[in-house]
Amino acid sequence: MSSKDSKTEYHFLIEHLHYHNYRYHVLNDPVISDYEFDQKLNRLKAIEEAHPDWTMPDSPSQRAGAEPLSQFNKVTHPVPILSLGNAFDEQDIRDWHARIMRLDERVREAEFTVEPKLDGLTVVLHYQDGTFVQGATRGNGEVGEDITENLRTIKSLPLHIPIKTKGPKVPESLVVRGEVIITKADFIQLNERLEKEGKKTYLNPRNTAAGSLRQLDSKITAQRPLTLLVYAIVNHQDGEVPDTQWETLSYLKALGFPVAESSQHCKTLDDAIAMCNNSDPDTFPFEVDGMVIKVDKLNLSQDLGVVGKDPRGAIAYKFPAMSVTTKLMDIGVKVGRTGVITPYAVLQPVEIGGVVVRHATLHNFDFINDKDIRIGDRVLIKRAGEVIPYVIDPIKDIRSGDEVRYSPPANCPSCGDPLVNPKDEVAYFCTNSACPAQLIRNLEHFVSREAMDIVGLGVNTVHQLVEAGLVKDIADLYRLEKPDLLKLEGFGEKKADNLITAIEQSRAQPLHRLVTGLGIRLVGQVAAQALSTHYPDLHTLSMASKEEIEAMEGFGPNMAESIIAWFNNKDNQLILDKLKDSDVWPVEKPQEDVGDAGNLPLAGLTFVITGTLPTLSRTEAKELIESKGGKVTGSVSGNTDYLLLGENPGSKFAQAQKRDIPTLSEDALRQLINEKSA
Repeated sequence: MSSKDSKTEYHFLIEHLHYHNYRYHVLNDPVISDYEFDQKLNRLKAIEEAHPDWTMPDSPSQRAGAEPLSQFNKVTHPVPILSLGNAFDEQDIRDWHARIMRLDERVREAEFTVEPKLDGLTVVLHYQDGTFVQGATRGNGEVGEDITENLRTIKSLPLHIPIKTKGPKVPESLVVRGEVIITKADFIQLNERLEKEGKKTYLNPRNTAAGSLRQLDSKITAQRPLTLLVYAIVNHQDGEVPDTQWETLSYLKALGFPVAESSQHCKTLDDAIAMCNNSDPDTFPFEVDGMVIKVDKLNLSQDLGVVGKDPRGAIAYKFPAMSVTTKLMDIGVKVGRTGVITPYAVLQPVEIGGVVVRHATLHNFDFINDKDIRIGDRVLIKRAGEVIPYVIDPIKDIRSGDEVRYSPPANCPSCGDPLVNPKDEVAYFCTNSACPAQLIRNLEHFVSREAMDIVGLGVNTVHQLVEAGLVKDIADLYRLEKPDLLKLEGFGEKKADNLITAIEQSRAQPLHRLVTGLGIRLVGQVAAQALSTHYPDLHTLSMASKEEIEAMEGFGPNMAESIIAWFNNKDNQLILDKLKDSDVWPVEKPQEDVGDAGNLPLAGLTFVITGTLPTLSRTEAKELIESKGGKVTGSVSGNTDYLLLGENPGSKFAQAQKRDIPTLSEDALRQLINEKSA
């Protein structure tokens, strides 16, 4: 595969993985299997390893989970709450071990702790002087949702932990990580009770547990048989804690936390692999989708660091996926945020591992054609974890002759515009940004922090505006008036004024943010910034030729075609006219001639950012530093010159202190820039 094709695939994978993260972690309504997600993520990582300069800050490999829901207050975690890399067989585990052994020779003699990979909802629990004071979801790994009151209803969660008078002192402040689950037995009893009451039953424990914790009324949460298992200390102040994972589990149990009794300490990697191979998911009292192998020495595990969103000191061994056959009743299509038309299988309902499956992923239209999948076929489907599976193959030997071949649609099923199938690409696209099926997600993207950053315009308000017919495309936001908003439920004078003010302020956003917000397929923040330096306004950009765009560094033919197609779409041209009429038409100022980049004030300096800054988001702080010639990295090392320090810093602060790396506040950073600019 050529470099250009790889880059197209890379951007395509990023878009899809973000969407599926959102479906899984926010909506609790996944549409692909864990196995399929893991394969896509592994492919993404492979591309990034081959082309490290392509890695984008918002890549799914660089984060865990998804953005927290707007209905809940936000909680900034004291350290990143990371995910895990995956292994699917013994060789994957041994390859992981070989990689970390090359990084640190101590791994050769390391022991391991093996724990079940719990299939529930990750929670972070805060205790102060032994009292439970706050609980949050993982969210995006740095910021989660405050679900304290819902967590208080879980009987297995200790509201107070014992303060011992002898032995190690319990930390004054203690933050632990665990998983909220529903046991198999409790889930069966819950459904039996609901069925007797004539109420809707649930499909699987994981989504039931996650949905229960995200109830706005904790009385509803209290009615669900939720339980908790804790497995890690996230942070602590004062007091002593164990220095191995195995001792940590015993310590947590002694404090009164429930832990998984099926965990095991293994002297060698072979012992750990044997435990994984001998583990049967059916024997656990709760749902598991694998086993987690952790380097037992916590300081060694921490020293191994993180790659993307995965700590190197642990890996998840995923159990083999399950497969069954059923009849393909029909093939439907969905329209994604960027206009991607995705086919899906409508199945004759079939049970897999206690879950009734009615839909499955069909990947793309080329997959259907290459596999010769026909409506009416008996198809083999595969499932891993508590999610919707995917079609593997049709069973051709039992065809009756009544099966019907499938052809991709010529027009968008939502807006009717002709679909585009770029040369050498498998995907079909609708390029109409006003397409009803894309509108809400386009608006969410347009107002996001990375784009126009319209504060207060969350997903609920976006839905209200669309449902009320006030917004039919992104440009309509700038035609909203206060009386329009006052007609909406939940809007008073102050809320309406604040939103109108935020929309007005967004008119001043620079060109690259507006280009990002347009949602052009394959054009993210980095590409938008590059386009803004070459073309001073949207009109000039719209007149650019495919050859001109391709000539830019990092822009291949697929990205150029995507940009041209977007600006050639008549509906999009109307949006641009409306934006210009509304004075949302930033013009990029010519860059100052600074000569060699080495003349910039922060040239040659490397920064790491931690905590919450007073006025800047992490993205904005990174943009500021890089615009002044500095470099921002994700971890503290011997090459780090400064730590930009905000409130509630994570482990990077302690690492910087150990290395005597100077810290800067936001004000001190600006002062440093001024001093070096003088």
